Amino acid sequence: MKDIKSKIIDFIRRNRVSTTEVADCLGKSGVLESVMPINRGHFKVGNVKWVYAHAESNWDVHEQIISTQENDVVFIEAFDCGKRAIIGELVCKFILLYRQAAAIVCDAKFRDAGALLRENYPIWCTGFTPVGCFNTKPEKSLDAKIIEQHKSMYDGAIAVCDDCGVVIIPKECHTEEFYQKLVHIEEQEDIWFNRLDHYKENTFEIVCLKNYLKEK
Repeated sequence: MKDIKSKIIDFIRRNRVSTTEVADCLGKSGVLESVMPINRGHFKVGNVKWVYAHAESNWDVHEQIISTQENDVVFIEAFDCGKRAIIGELVCKFILLYRQAAAIVCDAKFRDAGALLRENYPIWCTGFTPVGCFNTKPEKSLDAKIIEQHKSMYDGAIAVCDDCGVVIIPKECHTEEFYQKLVHIEEQEDIWFNRLDHYKENTFEIVCLKNYLKEK
């Protein structure tokens, strides 16, 4: 029997539940702001492996990605890295091909755009720049409280990634109740498009008034 987290991931994957629908289930929330796909057409969902870079260095990224598991969505969060690219082609290839991660997500920029686009990698970030981070160990470690807080928030969560962006389903939502919200929204979408395409109702009648519910 599947645990509830695996059940949610499997349902989203099989039904291609969009980030739009997932965000609706989260009360119109959960999006990683400004994070967009570099290559269109990918749909990925999976366990989040949280990784961080800080102080304009990607030393910690190199160290942390070693333990990436197959089908993880690697989320790299950047702290005090300015406008520098966090990683590029080499690290992306290691994560996606040699660790078989499902996707890479980052709230900062990447480099080696040509190679990453050519390989059609499933990557979501904020853009590109040729100026990268240093690969030397920072003089000071990232604050332990920040690490604890953000790891607790993201590591082990669920990431859903598509052409609209990335939505994070927090661990406190890995419940049967949230699973049923996903089921409901998929059923609702089918009904709404049926009312639009076959009954020729307008969107005010469908979405706002929900006249179809009065027929039951």
